[in-house]
Amino acid sequence: MDTYPKDLEPDAAAPATWGSAEAGPSDNATPAETGGCHGQAEASKAAARAAGNDDLMNRFEADYPKGPHDQPQSMCPAFGSLRVGLRMRRVATILSGSACCVYGLTFTSHFYGAKRSVGYVPFNSETLVTGKLYEDIVEAVHKMADPEKFDAVIVTNLCVPTASGVPLQMLPRQIDGVRIVGIDVPGFGVPTHAEAKDVLSGAMLARARAEAIEGPVLPPRNGLTDKPTVTLVGEIFPADPVVIGGMLEPMGLAVGPTVPVREWRELYAALDCAAVAAIHPFYTASIREFKAAGRRIIGSAPVGLEGTDTWLSAIGDACGVQPRKIDLARNTIHGAISAALANSRIEGRITLSGYEGSELIVGRLLTELGADLRYVGTACPKTPFNSEDAAWLEARGVEVRFRASLEEDLAAFRAFEPDLAIGTTPVVQRAKESGTPALYFTNLISARPLMGPAGVASLPGVISSAIANKERFLKMQDFFEGVGGGDTAGIWQDVPQDRSGYREKYAKTVRTSRNAVDNGESVGC
Repeated sequence: MDTYPKDLEPDAAAPATWGSAEAGPSDNATPAETGGCHGQAEASKAAARAAGNDDLMNRFEADYPKGPHDQPQSMCPAFGSLRVGLRMRRVATILSGSACCVYGLTFTSHFYGAKRSVGYVPFNSETLVTGKLYEDIVEAVHKMADPEKFDAVIVTNLCVPTASGVPLQMLPRQIDGVRIVGIDVPGFGVPTHAEAKDVLSGAMLARARAEAIEGPVLPPRNGLTDKPTVTLVGEIFPADPVVIGGMLEPMGLAVGPTVPVREWRELYAALDCAAVAAIHPFYTASIREFKAAGRRIIGSAPVGLEGTDTWLSAIGDACGVQPRKIDLARNTIHGAISAALANSRIEGRITLSGYEGSELIVGRLLTELGADLRYVGTACPKTPFNSEDAAWLEARGVEVRFRASLEEDLAAFRAFEPDLAIGTTPVVQRAKESGTPALYFTNLISARPLMGPAGVASLPGVISSAIANKERFLKMQDFFEGVGGGDTAGIWQDVPQDRSGYREKYAKTVRTSRNAVDNGESVGC
């Protein structure tokens, strides 16, 4: 085995790990009291702190600051970390949480193509408050830790175990050579599923960095390159790393692994880089580990003409590349992107929103393609690594909202009256109901090549086709005129009665809230 990376000692000011306080399960926090993800967020936070998870909650508040909404408005955040683990080779996953939550998470994971089993440790009030649940988890990881099958076992606490203080940090670090990694991903601490990917990635990078410091580690499966590498951070389209690698080649650089990784041994190669490109800028825990290893972090992404030129300059400078080589890389790609922009244009007013974290770089690309972009809303936070993108968009008259709520996205749609709404499921639903073409951001926009010339060529076709469907939506609107909407949708023999009072009454018994769920708006993934 190769002894690499060699320079991952932590800075004096940088924390080596980011675990929570060591504390046993609380003897007074029960699922009924905390309410899980359906209960009050503040009550769940208080229960977690009372159970000894002060450090964990403080870290969440620092890494993932909240916005105008006090709970996730999309899918359960733990879906993000679960997705990362299920896509990794030789990694097993165990969930600890309410049965309904585990069912929903596994269903969604398999819907998105996962073909892996998920372990589950069930519990009841007695096993939760007596500490038996923790003992059951210990037993489960011992059963799962087969070095012939797995390099690591990921154990995830959902809302109720986190609020009750189930101490995953006390699990053994390894069993028969199989790493045991415990993380907490409560809905009341992690705002989005995108940021939950960072929770797991950061925990794995911390462990991998410690292992590299301790001694020899495995090289990547495909071997090492003799060029300095740039690690990419963020789930991006599979072709994008190839495109980026081509842009880096004139500078004598190579593209490194993409975090989240697909195999444990890739973590060492990710850390052993010349610079880190925070393509998705919200990976706070992961970036902390890279900084502790002495790596420079570059924000934004090589999108469009201006974005690519600025990004290549920043990467070259961070990697100590000679100015003439940086200029060579810039000039080489400048012609290709300029030609692509000349042949690919978008005409129409657009509003854009999503929760993947790539909304701002997509907004930049749309703007350079000629779109009349009025609004970009992202459920993710503002960080030092997307501030330049925000400033670029705002300088061109685009309204940018970080931690945007569903209500803000819908208000932007109403205010700007776009030719096309790109957004989350409920935004798309509302737009189509009003006769406006709409595209789901996650599957139809962000899941496309975005970098370099390929990105310029990938969006105009689908967007222009969608805008051209305006007449079809108006015909559908006319066809369904008079069938009602909301609670009164459908064909009725009698005039339907307004039952919205039941919803309002129930909402008041649960909690006073201004979010879209209690206002009767649909919330989906």
